[in-house]
Amino acid sequence: MAQPVVLLGAGRGDVCGEFPLARIAAAHPVLLVGPSPPAPWARPHLTAHLAADPADAERTAEALRGHSPGGVLAWSRAHLPPAVRLAARLGLPGLPYEAAVTCADPSALRALLDRHRVPTADPADTEGEPVSAEAVVLDDEVRIVALTRTTPGPAPARRPLRHSVHAHDVLLHNRFLRQSVERAVRAVRLTHTVAHIALRLTARGPRVLDVVPHLPGDLIPLLVERATGVDLSRAAAALATGGLPDLTPTRQRAAAVQFAYPAVTGRLAHLRLDPAAAQEPSAERMVLTRRPGDPVTAASHAEVTDRLAHWVTTADTPAQCEQALRRMSRHLTAMVHPAARVHAA
Repeated sequence: MAQPVVLLGAGRGDVCGEFPLARIAAAHPVLLVGPSPPAPWARPHLTAHLAADPADAERTAEALRGHSPGGVLAWSRAHLPPAVRLAARLGLPGLPYEAAVTCADPSALRALLDRHRVPTADPADTEGEPVSAEAVVLDDEVRIVALTRTTPGPAPARRPLRHSVHAHDVLLHNRFLRQSVERAVRAVRLTHTVAHIALRLTARGPRVLDVVPHLPGDLIPLLVERATGVDLSRAAAALATGGLPDLTPTRQRAAAVQFAYPAVTGRLAHLRLDPAAAQEPSAERMVLTRRPGDPVTAASHAEVTDRLAHWVTTADTPAQCEQALRRMSRHLTAMVHPAARVHAA
């Protein structure tokens, strides 16, 4: 019988979290800890929901002892320190507490990377392409299992419009990118974790933007699995319970996701997905994530929660994925009633 895994910070937010949650639940019973009830999409994958404050490690640990958990996973940056405290209280594997605290604070992380002379870039600087290394950190090994290329949206928000993963990305062989990732991981002193290392490709070489020692969002675990066969979600659960993950690639393909944002700020009046979208040969999924009547914000100032829909494709090459994404976008129609403007008298 597999040991239960405790999740902190999961079960809410957008439906992009369903895939990694389902993959973890396929291997382990899942115990969700949090003060709020889980969203409907999360409930089928949960063994139990414990209504508790994750920040109170002592009381939460007492409530969990009867469940005999084998590991603790954080689902967000804010839950990294509580997850480490809870794991320590239960005598389970976990990140070093200093690493969790540092990664939970972007300013502290940047200062640490600068002290260790890791090449960094200001996240507000838009020179160069944003990419991320999806890595698994073992003892002294940092294994980059995939690279995610991101197309940002309009300024100032610059929310991701698209992510793509290719099993044969040429950057996987770039020694400067690999060195940047390894130096960042060692500076933070990460151990036994899945890590999402965000970088920017500049004229001076790769520059680190962020170090995230938990599963990435935006369906990146799905893209990695569809492109390479490596299951980051189950790898994270294996590491959290003291095991070693299977990181053997079994696919050599490409996968991509695209997000639709509103063109204007206002109230969503119409949102429809043509059923013909399902006939696209390379379509993985196409999901509406808002409903008519919802207030929404234009892409230039949008949050992740303003996304109207997303769709995923898989193919042999990134170019084929991009073509399929464009074809699928034609099946989505949306109309927003602009917000009324207030004029000065």
